[in-house]
Amino acid sequence: MKLHDTGVWLVDGQITTTAPAGVSQAEGCTGTIAYGILKAHNTAPAMADLRLKFDSMTSHDITYVGIIQTARASGMERFPLPYVMTNCHNTLCAVGGTINEDDHQFALSAAHKYGGIYVPPSMAVIHSYNRERMAGCGKMILGSDSHTRYGALGTMAVGEGGGELAKQLVGRTYDMAYPGVVAVYLTGSPAPGVGPQDVALALVGATYQNGYVKNKVMEFIGPGVAGLSADYRNGIDVMTTETTCWSSIWQTDAVTQDYLARRGRAGDYRELKPAAAAYYDGCIELDLSTVECMIALPMHPSYALPIRELKRGAKDILRAAGEQANAQLGGKVKMDLASKVLPDGRVAVEQGVVAGCSGGIYENICAVAAILRGKSCGNGAFRLSVYPDSMPTYLQLVKNGAVADIVSAGGIFRECFCGPCFGAGDTPANGELSIRHTTRNFPNREGSKPGEGQLSAVALMDARSIAATAANGGILTAASELPGIENLPPAPEYTFEQAVYDKRVYNGWGHPEPEHPLKFGPNIKDWPEQPALSDDLLVKLVSCITDPVTTTDELIPSGETSSFRSNPLRLAEFTLSRKDPAYVPAAKAVQAMEAARREGDIAPELQAVYAALEKAGYPGARAANLGSAIYARKPGDGSAREQAASCQRVLGGAANFAGEYATKRYRSNCINWGILPFLADEASMPQKGGYVFLPGVRAALLAGADALPAVAVQPDGTTAAFTVRLGALTDAERQILADGCLINYYKA
Repeated sequence: MKLHDTGVWLVDGQITTTAPAGVSQAEGCTGTIAYGILKAHNTAPAMADLRLKFDSMTSHDITYVGIIQTARASGMERFPLPYVMTNCHNTLCAVGGTINEDDHQFALSAAHKYGGIYVPPSMAVIHSYNRERMAGCGKMILGSDSHTRYGALGTMAVGEGGGELAKQLVGRTYDMAYPGVVAVYLTGSPAPGVGPQDVALALVGATYQNGYVKNKVMEFIGPGVAGLSADYRNGIDVMTTETTCWSSIWQTDAVTQDYLARRGRAGDYRELKPAAAAYYDGCIELDLSTVECMIALPMHPSYALPIRELKRGAKDILRAAGEQANAQLGGKVKMDLASKVLPDGRVAVEQGVVAGCSGGIYENICAVAAILRGKSCGNGAFRLSVYPDSMPTYLQLVKNGAVADIVSAGGIFRECFCGPCFGAGDTPANGELSIRHTTRNFPNREGSKPGEGQLSAVALMDARSIAATAANGGILTAASELPGIENLPPAPEYTFEQAVYDKRVYNGWGHPEPEHPLKFGPNIKDWPEQPALSDDLLVKLVSCITDPVTTTDELIPSGETSSFRSNPLRLAEFTLSRKDPAYVPAAKAVQAMEAARREGDIAPELQAVYAALEKAGYPGARAANLGSAIYARKPGDGSAREQAASCQRVLGGAANFAGEYATKRYRSNCINWGILPFLADEASMPQKGGYVFLPGVRAALLAGADALPAVAVQPDGTTAAFTVRLGALTDAERQILADGCLINYYKA
């Protein structure tokens, strides 16, 4: 794999660093597939600053209640574009009593009232339904899930927090600067046994740490694309989220056309390809034939290496991986990966899972069935679970015998469910190692609770190698090691049966029923009101995270907390619970101190801070709103869920300070919830428990300033001036921050 240090040209299908005669770089930028799609969806007069309107949107049952509640509070009366609401995350109604199914019934009533599309529980995972029914060449789809990626079907899809979807629901636009576009130039063909997850992990491993495609578009082109099936492309594409790219797009061809035609949507196909001369801001050249069967070790998809390499030095590699994981965990619990190495040097695992939008694809499961046919998973510690991505897929797997092959080998076949991807299904036992064809292996993403002494580990692999490991009784095995793997039969021809959806999915698009009542459960609560930004701002630093990266799962855990995501205050009780259990009581204490201040009761701690600021020449601090804040070196990797920011806000959070933000998604969530997303030098920040005063912050924000003055007040009362930055913000984003949150902005 080669990552170019500079921009490149694609001229007549060939990569070159030499510009073609008579074509400027600016003209070349207009030749990408991405440019054409963005131009078609841009409502602004120029392309430098985009104002995008999407063709459709999608959410699942962790996010749609909050989005609809935000849009209702902002004046929405009907869905102005198709809005798909799937029920694939809180499918199991085992946590919190009735509240998961209450959310589902709320969504069904909202689909009637506002004209939406409701996909019942267990029918399909969010991205599979959108691939099958909504994606189309040249379209754009916005989703409230970070893995909203349909580029392999010619659709530029973007995963964002709920605030961005609420903007579309009230007729506003998605605003951003024009992104860089990086070519992924594919050649060759995958070796036998190498699956889409292997290619994806190789790409993530090569691009995540160096930020090569961060907030950019990955555009897949080149002769290697033609040899990949639609399922294979989809399996690679959905994992591009883990590179931190903004979106993805692929050239389309007869394979794309066939995929859409089989699903009754031939009219959604058109050929997409770069112009004869196109300029890219970077290029990844990948010969698919060089990709090996891969494994991503705990606790990140970028910790990827060939299985062959791991097996050759298992003891040392797993010991080092365990030490790295334990450093991330902060010493609360210990991961012992080296214990998985048997005396004979082989590596034993206890669980295999193939699931969701990346693993549960038809061809992946057919490959699992073919590898396991006539074999046995054994009756030892190892067990295997397989989750299909949609009921149409499930039906075909029943008809072609794949389900029988997997079950006959000792595997468990389950429903369409995203649970294993975020800690709500198949949680391993304490100390176990699970290999999974799912999207992420972040800390505790599998559902363990380190605060209660529980810890298990997840490594990501392709379904084919998971099946090979299952056939070997849980001994780590690459699919490429299997005798005769080159003769693995192709997946039986797929027949899509639309009637499966017609009989259960409610499609109210274009037919809202304004008088239809919304159905509320007792857990569904309105967003609490938030204050506007005061002229000056004072914040107390209640958490300081010095990990290299902080994931959204660490900011607000997934798994068992998901059931409470329709109740902002209840969910906020889990904020940073796995990373900094002291955060919630500390934030609540600041919130209580601010409530008392507004009543004229100034706490002694606050009196001391005011005295220190007055001594430093800032007598106006007493009139400033008081909020809490966190510092993290690089927060926001992972999920699009807005609750990573909103939970801080409902507890009185007013600012984040960071060296950088891991994703645009998280930074946008902060903005939409009125949390100032400051960039700051760690050395200038006060210690945890100290304060930061921001004089004139409102005026500076609205005046378009980037650099702002700040004053650090240490816990011992000493002060020091320093500078914070806001980074690029649109005028609308500045006003949202000034108003206190997106809902306030629309009310104003």
